[in-house]
Amino acid sequence: MKQILQSLKTGVTEVADVPCPSAKRGHLLIRTSQTLVSVGTERMMVEFGKAGWIEKARQQPDKVRMVLDKMKTDGVMPTIEAVFNKLDQPLPLGYCNVGTVVEIGAGVTGFAVGDRVASNGKHAEMICVPVNLCAKVPAQVTDEEAAFTVLGAIALQGIRLVQPTLGEAVVVTGMGLIGLVTTQLLRAHGCRVLGIDFDPKRLAMAQMFGAEVVDLSTGQDPVAAAEQFSRGRGVDAVIVTAATKSNEPMHQAALMCRKRGRIVLVGVTGLELSRDDFFKKEITFQVSCSYGPGRYDPNYEEKGQDYPVGYVRWTEQRNLEAVLDMMADGRLAVKSLISHRYGIEQAAAAYEVVGGSEPSLGIVLGYTGAAATGRDVAKKSVAISPATSGDGRVSVSFVGAGNYATAVLIAAFKRGGARLRSVASSAGVSGLHAGRKFGFEETTTDTAQLFADSETNAIVITTRHDSHAQFVCDALAAGKHVFVEKPLCLTRDELDKIERAYGTATTASGRKPQLMVGFNRRFAPQVVKMKSLLAAAPGPKSFVATMNAGAIPADHWVHDREQGGGRTIGEACHFIDILRFLAGCEIESHSCTAMRSATGDTVSIALTFCDGSIGTVHYFANGSKAFPKERVEVFAAGGVLQLDNFRRLSGFGWKGFSKMNLWRQDKGQRACAQEFIRSVRDGGSPAIPMAEIIEVARVSIEVSESTT
Repeated sequence: MKQILQSLKTGVTEVADVPCPSAKRGHLLIRTSQTLVSVGTERMMVEFGKAGWIEKARQQPDKVRMVLDKMKTDGVMPTIEAVFNKLDQPLPLGYCNVGTVVEIGAGVTGFAVGDRVASNGKHAEMICVPVNLCAKVPAQVTDEEAAFTVLGAIALQGIRLVQPTLGEAVVVTGMGLIGLVTTQLLRAHGCRVLGIDFDPKRLAMAQMFGAEVVDLSTGQDPVAAAEQFSRGRGVDAVIVTAATKSNEPMHQAALMCRKRGRIVLVGVTGLELSRDDFFKKEITFQVSCSYGPGRYDPNYEEKGQDYPVGYVRWTEQRNLEAVLDMMADGRLAVKSLISHRYGIEQAAAAYEVVGGSEPSLGIVLGYTGAAATGRDVAKKSVAISPATSGDGRVSVSFVGAGNYATAVLIAAFKRGGARLRSVASSAGVSGLHAGRKFGFEETTTDTAQLFADSETNAIVITTRHDSHAQFVCDALAAGKHVFVEKPLCLTRDELDKIERAYGTATTASGRKPQLMVGFNRRFAPQVVKMKSLLAAAPGPKSFVATMNAGAIPADHWVHDREQGGGRTIGEACHFIDILRFLAGCEIESHSCTAMRSATGDTVSIALTFCDGSIGTVHYFANGSKAFPKERVEVFAAGGVLQLDNFRRLSGFGWKGFSKMNLWRQDKGQRACAQEFIRSVRDGGSPAIPMAEIIEVARVSIEVSESTT
């Protein structure tokens, strides 16, 4: 299928051939008929991509601070590589889509195949959208009109926050698409509207919709005009829909308002506010969040958990429905807002208009070209490079192409000599990017295809944690070798299923498949050095592993017990494994103490080993980023080994050893991948003994359970 992608590095926009997504649980698979280019938002993205590095940094000072913090702990080169990897990922454009439902995901009610729906889907011939971000299109509304639904919901949510009453005087600053829709909705609500802009043509349209206007291009004073418009009382409210870096719209809005007036920001402006502007009048200021309640709430958007209508009357989905109702009865007219029409194949020309000086308003993209040529838009796989079968290399396919896979893991497997056969991703875009960047032979959205592929020797699983166990079992059942990024699984039941699947699994050649978890840190050169030094140290040892993990938001998926399993299972397992590796014997007992917090991700885990050694894993989310992120200390035989951030290893009182420092951080990812490839190719001993993989997984799960 065709989809519009934009490079954040260069600003170049392309129409790419992307695999069609599958209908996920709680989602609708939709065949697109029309999409609307959100000129303001998408122009900003294009301009950001085209900007130089210095200008990019100026536009995102918070990201610059994150980069500087990472440099302090990880070093310059790993940080630069991480930044380049992030900017290298293509951005799917668009969020105003209308089309026809072709498939319904599990658990969806209220929709049927064949329904016309408006959604926040991307500019693509086929899209998969959460059900709560879709609304049925009434018969009276055309597809072109319905493409304006999401922009209409953005305007409507700003109005709902203003809470206008019949007859109030409201200023709308910025007569772009959202401003003109806002004007119509306010007029339908019985408000008097004053529109402000620099563009006489847009102001003429606002007048056509019943607004009075202020033309800034002629030097009109908006504050004086608002004073006259409000009959000397000050306006009741101002909705700012402009896109500008200037602080002036907010300053003017405060001057226009009456005492206890309301200001709502829907667009993007400078926000250096004057306290005096707001203090004397007790003005209320609020920033509107997109389409309404539910936006950015994963429980609402991804899991489909609706808010009770008795408590949240207007969710984002119900706002979409309200906009469509107003289109159906003529109170919201959008056809006159269309300035350009293009086919998806002409997207490059459309974005020249977006980023150029040619006047534009509503740019609509049509998707009829595939039907005319007979092209299959539902194709789940796309070829990238010629197949290289028969060259003797281990053929590897990836399930998942997220940040870690594209930044670290795929490159490690490629450098390790693997043949990159196929990469699967749910939406298709990240898989296409990984396929192009690393030279995979194909990319797909059909994960089952990888397990059935006779050309694939090994499956690498890098998806979200809740999917790991099932993918591992599926790959083993298909006779594939398996490398799964930690954690192996989230529950005891899943672990038992994996053990049973492994016990009966054989490859096509009759071998026992290799199963390995991505515990790369045990393969880091400095950890390997520590292991060799400890081999000569008699008696039990004491270990302290400290992870200065830092806080992540409470609503992040990794905290979700069902989806992420929590950070103890998902991340602290790395350090349980390191201590198990360094101790060289079984974990005999364990206990855990957790700090009382909303996320429960600040814990101390105590381990005892069968040889009398003891270890403590401190996994802390409440520390400073200026402190090293990862530290491992070993006390043994009168000496101490200290590893800081996988860059500096120091020996204190350690005979024959004082230090082993690296120019750059090395957490062992490349060596880990190479060892897995070796074990698959040569059929020798596993890179990590199966018993240790099961042991570490079981201890991690039990420790996590003790903190809930």
